[in-house]
Amino acid sequence: MRFRRALRADLPAIVALLADDDLGRARESAAQAVDPVYVAAFEVIAADANQILAVADLGGEVIGCMQITFIPGLSRRGAWRGQLESVRVASHLRGRGIGEQFLDWAIGQCRERGCGLVQLTTDRQRLDALRFYERLGFVPSHNGMKRQL
Repeated sequence: MRFRRALRADLPAIVALLADDDLGRARESAAQAVDPVYVAAFEVIAADANQILAVADLGGEVIGCMQITFIPGLSRRGAWRGQLESVRVASHLRGRGIGEQFLDWAIGQCRERGCGLVQLTTDRQRLDALRFYERLGFVPSHNGMKRQL
């Protein structure tokens, strides 16, 4: 298994991973042809030096994905933060250590970029994900708030 930057050709697999649960099915469009909104988003992410759209690749098959955003800041003495989003591992492969390896790799990417903190959010309904992140040392230190636009 290897972890790498996503390619445009990986989009169908990435979107399928994002749609592979009850919450994702309600908000993603995993049709046979990739919706152009995903292509446009991919191009913006790929062009941004502070973004990595990453995949876990097992023998040429995309089995995981995540987006890493490097955020500059003034707080914490000007520390950069690594923000992990849309973390997914194929449902039929969960529980095999892939997610832990993928997160370790992502944290390494954040360290290489000089981040002093790695943060992520997960939906409160994703109880297994919450337990997983806490087992890896993430703590629920803040209340996240969102507003739909």
